[in-house]
Amino acid sequence: MKAGHDPDVLVIGGGHNGLVCAAYLAGAGLKVRVLERRGVVGGAAVTEEFHPGFRNSVASYTVSLLNPQVIADLRLARHGLRVVERPYANFLPLPDGRSFRLGGEHTQAEVAKWSPRDAERLGDYYAMLERVVGVLRELMVRTPPNVSDRFVLADWLASYDVAKRLRHLDMRARRDLLDLFTKSAGELLDAYFESEPLKAVLGWDSVVGNFASPYTPGSAYVLLHHVFGEVNGKSGVWGHAIGGMGAITAAMRAECESRGVVIETDAGVARVLVEPTGKGLGKAVGVVLEDGRELHARTVVSNLNPKLLYQKLIAREHLDGDTAERIDRYRCGSGTFRMNVALSGLPDFTAAPGSQQQPHHQSGILIGPSLRYFEQAFFDAKSKQHNAGWAREPIVELVISSTLDDTLAPPGQHVASLFCQHVHPEVDGGWDAHRDTVARLMIDTVDAYAPNFKASVLGYQALSPLDLERTFGLVGGDIFHGSLGLDQLFSARPLLGQGNYRGALGQLYLCGSGTHPGGGVTGLPGRNAAREILRDLDRRPRPS
Repeated sequence: MKAGHDPDVLVIGGGHNGLVCAAYLAGAGLKVRVLERRGVVGGAAVTEEFHPGFRNSVASYTVSLLNPQVIADLRLARHGLRVVERPYANFLPLPDGRSFRLGGEHTQAEVAKWSPRDAERLGDYYAMLERVVGVLRELMVRTPPNVSDRFVLADWLASYDVAKRLRHLDMRARRDLLDLFTKSAGELLDAYFESEPLKAVLGWDSVVGNFASPYTPGSAYVLLHHVFGEVNGKSGVWGHAIGGMGAITAAMRAECESRGVVIETDAGVARVLVEPTGKGLGKAVGVVLEDGRELHARTVVSNLNPKLLYQKLIAREHLDGDTAERIDRYRCGSGTFRMNVALSGLPDFTAAPGSQQQPHHQSGILIGPSLRYFEQAFFDAKSKQHNAGWAREPIVELVISSTLDDTLAPPGQHVASLFCQHVHPEVDGGWDAHRDTVARLMIDTVDAYAPNFKASVLGYQALSPLDLERTFGLVGGDIFHGSLGLDQLFSARPLLGQGNYRGALGQLYLCGSGTHPGGGVTGLPGRNAAREILRDLDRRPRPS
């Protein structure tokens, strides 16, 4: 790029947070260029054809966490985004032919069928979550206090800001907050409820993308992380974007381009250019692309997993030793195996007979009857005792997107997302050798509850943890860009000293899910990072 035509900002990675960050920066008058390795922007939030005539959200597949302020600020509805709600949250078919449904107006009566005591306690459980979530939602949109190696007033002020927000919690809520950050989801749910189906449906959120047992300490926070969301102003609801998740990032791209952002696809970055400063470790001044081109800018923003940024794109000599060693130990890895399946018809569940469309076909269909089942799935995959590294009886969430969106499949046919747990991020013999074996296991697992499922499969796309890493940059298949443990949250995400979106080098910023508040299609890391960049550049307007 010729001198004088350099952008103000280069954004590495055109995932949803990169697009959000770029849009806010361009809205403040900066010249922004987004560089995306793949041929399409959107990162893991994309809609693609995976079988002739069948399209689906091939990685991320459902909507709830996308921040309402991001939707409004980026005019996503004006650019065509429309989200429809599920009729209820989850349908759980059980091995004995019964079923359990959660969500919607009949929830209390449904829970009471299994346990009148649980029906009475359910309101207390939701009230507990809402007390905590109500305050934490405020913190999600704030920059965490930076814990630096020097005592500075800014750290104190930021800490006071946090304390001011947390003071709204009474002692009971503070105790609840401590429980949710430190205890296991299983321990929390066992304390509230006695019926296994209810605990399974609620506990599913604790193992989503989390290679852990629901009884692993800290898994309660992963559960909490998934209840921050809302759809169309309704808290805790899950929905579907018409056109798939790619409709979200297509709308973001449209807003970026309306603000003058230049978006370049098939533009993989090989390394970050670092210039010595005479003090410290230097500053980021641009990038070298895989095709050999050099691009320069006074600000470089990374939307990548921190491991990819610091281990692949920045020479180790440009990092201090402690940062390099701690990034080596930054925990990534998911128990996720992701499938997209083309179907000739809808599954006919033993627990809810009929292949004509019914409300349960439009919900999240969960295969996994209890927390103990979830735990055994993790033990199987973790220990590799019975096979190369996957559960003998896996957990599967089946979402049939085409029941809510007829743009995805030919008339009378359907597409399904299978979000499967648990598999080990690294298996004996490598994932390329076992992908189809595990894909067949997942199909057989659903077929055991809906005996027409296997026969209705016209084709599928299977994405192992390795495929998720190679295709979308999800290291170890980690959908969150780093485990959501207490040591990798808030000011410590990804590392202490970088929790405020400022990277290990001068002029380098982080805006991806490896920063606060973590994973999911929220847009908040991108929005929050843009605010800090604009503050450093003394530009307005800034996101509040």
